[in-house]
Amino acid sequence: MSKKLKRILIVVIVLCVIVLGVDIFLFLKTDSKNLNFESLNSFFYDKDTIYACGSTNKNKDKKEEGVIYKYNSNLRKVNSYVLDSKYNSTFFYVKEDGNNLVAVGSVENTKDENKNKYRSALIAKYSKDGKLLFKKTYQDLGVSKFTNLIVADDGYIVVGQSIYPNDVLGNENTGGGMLIKYDKNGKILWKKHLGGNKSGLFNDIVKHGKYLYLAGKDATRYGVVAKYTLDGEYVKAVSYAKTDTIGFSSIEYKDGYLYVVGAKKLNEDDEYDHDIDGLIVKYDENLEKKDEVTYKDTKKGLERFNNLIIDGKDIYVVGHEAVLNKKKSTKKEFAYNYRGLINKYSLDLKLEDKNIYNKYSNNYFTDINKYNELYVVSGYNSNDTEKKYNNMFITYKGNLK
Repeated sequence: MSKKLKRILIVVIVLCVIVLGVDIFLFLKTDSKNLNFESLNSFFYDKDTIYACGSTNKNKDKKEEGVIYKYNSNLRKVNSYVLDSKYNSTFFYVKEDGNNLVAVGSVENTKDENKNKYRSALIAKYSKDGKLLFKKTYQDLGVSKFTNLIVADDGYIVVGQSIYPNDVLGNENTGGGMLIKYDKNGKILWKKHLGGNKSGLFNDIVKHGKYLYLAGKDATRYGVVAKYTLDGEYVKAVSYAKTDTIGFSSIEYKDGYLYVVGAKKLNEDDEYDHDIDGLIVKYDENLEKKDEVTYKDTKKGLERFNNLIIDGKDIYVVGHEAVLNKKKSTKKEFAYNYRGLINKYSLDLKLEDKNIYNKYSNNYFTDINKYNELYVVSGYNSNDTEKKYNNMFITYKGNLK
């Protein structure tokens, strides 16, 4: 393999993994002791207060720690609650449950996991003043994580993944994308799975009526949308070929239709995924595909939609794109910078507005919510001259200005 192709492959891997905030310092090929970082993966509003989650290594041991952040209405951090764990950990999603917070993610739960850089899935419950009420881990096939959840009246329905490590072979059929229900005290009530034990993954979940709809992937570069009953009984699943290695990363329901976002592989014969496009796909409740739209960037490169919200008759999506850094690139090796992007579409997937954010050398948009009349976007950024990633919030009006 040429150095040029190797460089492209490394960049794609970094792009795909950073989207979900997983072990930033490992995948940037950088010594973690020389990199300071925060990641902000998701957030929600509780009146004028923001609760968010992610991870940081700003501690004396330089280990990655899952953290819940608290911000005021001016987007200033007022507090943070760090997960008490011996080894590395992160949170991907946090939701409100009355006076409590429920967060999901992953953690190196044992010395062996820490040594091999494996993870166990994690669910933790806090009071809103930061008191840890319980912390539960789940392990099936060696590499496990919880990525999102729904707060139900009688418990928590979580989604994620449990797969074999890359260097392990096996024929267990219990792994892949995971769907698990816990009671309010962290006891497992039931669990389901879908997809291969080396690649299956659920990234998001939404509830409508008597059903749960999940988005993720069921095989490498095959996005999946799945339908289950509220009791976890499988109804149907459909695949989409071909996505990037993450699959579909977010799902929303509106007026009888499901909208999922991710990235589309434009050339199926492109072994190295160096030409992918942000993607929205529209399905009906029976999981029949009705329409799709891609970012339609005029240049070849790496673009992805990470998350979306639907506000009335408009869809707002956030993501990022990779732009060639001509000054740092050579004939043998490419260097990229990343820019945040936000697009606005109608419910029939017609582009209405778009905006690019490039204040810093690298910008990653991870989540979006509406507050009063503003659209608030979360993410993190870095500059080429600084070995650190910082959290950020960006606000937009309806016209993306």
